[in-house]
Amino acid sequence: MGTRLREHSETIPKPLVPIGPMPILWHLMRYYAHFGHKEFILCLGYKGVAIRDFFLSYNPNLTRDFSMVGNGGGLSPAKSDIADWTIRFVDTGLHSNIGQRLRRVRSYLEDDELFLANYGDQLSDLPLNEHIERFENSGATAGFVAVQPSQSFHLVKCDDQHRVTGIGSVESSDIWINGGFMVLRNSVFDYMKDGEELVQEPFGRLLDEGKLFAYRYRGFWKAMDTFKDKMTFDRMWGREELPWQVWRN
Repeated sequence: MGTRLREHSETIPKPLVPIGPMPILWHLMRYYAHFGHKEFILCLGYKGVAIRDFFLSYNPNLTRDFSMVGNGGGLSPAKSDIADWTIRFVDTGLHSNIGQRLRRVRSYLEDDELFLANYGDQLSDLPLNEHIERFENSGATAGFVAVQPSQSFHLVKCDDQHRVTGIGSVESSDIWINGGFMVLRNSVFDYMKDGEELVQEPFGRLLDEGKLFAYRYRGFWKAMDTFKDKMTFDRMWGREELPWQVWRN
C-alpha cells in the first residue's frame, strides 16, 4: 500500500509510483527482461486494477523519441518494447502477506524448478545471472540479495552504565539487510503454511536446515519506501544517473 508514500499511494499502488515518465514496476520488469526473464506473474492486491490498466493502455512512446503526423494518426516508432513479454495478472487478495501471495500463484509455477521473486519497489544494477548461478551452486532452497542500508541514522554502542562506547554511520558498519531479488526453488512451497509471512516462519525453517542463501552485494541498490526516496529517484532521473537501467549499457 505504500503508506509512507501517502502523496502517491492514496491514488495508485506503490509499484506505479513514477520515476521519470514510467512507474518503478516498469523499470524493474525492464531490468529482468534484459537478462532474458520475460515471463511475469503480477501478484495484485491494493489498487490492482490500476496496474492492469497501465499495461492494457501501455504506450512505448512515453520513453522514446518519436514523430507525430497530424493529430496523432501516425506515430513512429510504433513497436512496443514489451511485445515479447508474457504477463499474468493474478488477484492475490487485498491484505495478503508475501507468503500468501506466492502460495496463491503456486499453480502457475508447477513446471518451474526455479523462479524469481521481487517485492516490486526496489531497483539495482545487480548482475542477475551471477546471482542466480551462485544460488544454484549453493544448493539452497531460497536466496536473496543482502545489501547495506543507506539510511542516515547513526549506530550507537553503549556499556552497562549507559556510556556511549562507539558511534558510527550505517554505511561504515557490517550490517546487512534483506534486499529482495529472491531466487527460489519450487520446493520452497513445502516450507510454507497458510497465512505465514515468507521471511518469518518459512525462511526460519530453511535457516535451521542451512538452506537459506544470501548474496552480499555492494553495488547500487535502492528501495522506494518513503517520499524522501521518491525525491532521490527523481533527482537521479534529472541527472540521468540511472545505474539500474542496465539495458542502456
